[in-house]
Amino acid sequence: MPLKINVKPGEKFVVNGAVMVAGKKGASLVLQNEATILLGKDIMQEEDATSPAKRIYFTILLMYLDHDDPDQYRGMFLELVESFLEATTFKEVRMTLLNLVQDVNEKRFYRALKTCKALINYEAEIFKIGAPEVAGSN
Repeated sequence: MPLKINVKPGEKFVVNGAVMVAGKKGASLVLQNEATILLGKDIMQEEDATSPAKRIYFTILLMYLDHDDPDQYRGMFLELVESFLEATTFKEVRMTLLNLVQDVNEKRFYRALKTCKALINYEAEIFKIGAPEVAGSN
């Protein structure tokens, strides 16, 4: 079944490892077969992986983009997940982490990326809640 993707003007995207940029009017892509594709909003640079959930996301991203040897990142991924599991007692977060492991084991990397985005959002909320108020930050 074809997949249609609309890309915004000037947006970067990756198709099978090739970085592309949409023209001034954007683009409408129709993929007729299976391909590795990421839109700009899904791409993360290594220097942006600044939290535990973001480091997990970045590692999954590397696995997704590396068709030749995604398993080279598996050890790092499992270490990151294990550390997160040890740091939390929240059942929902632990289940999300286990779902990530299952998706990665079954090479459903894109699905794992989407799930990990929810984990990143959760983590951001916890950091925001746990951050002390700074005087004059209104």
